[in-house]
Amino acid sequence: MPWLGTITVVGLVVLVALVVLFLRIRVKDLVEEYVKRRSASSRVVSRADLVEGMQRIPVALALTDDTIFYECPDLQASLELQRIEEVEYDDETATGQHVPVGKALRLRAHGHTFEFLLDSETARKWQTALPPHRMDEDPAAQAV
Repeated sequence: MPWLGTITVVGLVVLVALVVLFLRIRVKDLVEEYVKRRSASSRVVSRADLVEGMQRIPVALALTDDTIFYECPDLQASLELQRIEEVEYDDETATGQHVPVGKALRLRAHGHTFEFLLDSETARKWQTALPPHRMDEDPAAQAV
């Protein structure tokens, strides 16, 4: 019965694949819950992918009058707008990877870079609500 061992291994591989697929779908559902929760109190709220090295973490990204929140089941974090030194939108990530659809929203604060991938329509909404700028620029020259 050597085939019994093969069937067991194949069954385990299929089971692991199904568990991974379920967890990915569940994370998307949970991120959508964060989006709904933040939508009433935010100027802009959307799904995004937080770029951490080579990893992309699905998050809910929300902009209020004074803070940017990014949240998922494993992460609840925020950045105060007054501490953000630079906001830019780019077709590439900070590591030079091309963004196939949409833009990378890059925030710099105190020597750290936070990068979020947005689809094209969402990026336009974010650019309107949070225009690209640098802290050392003349505030009168920034779009409102």
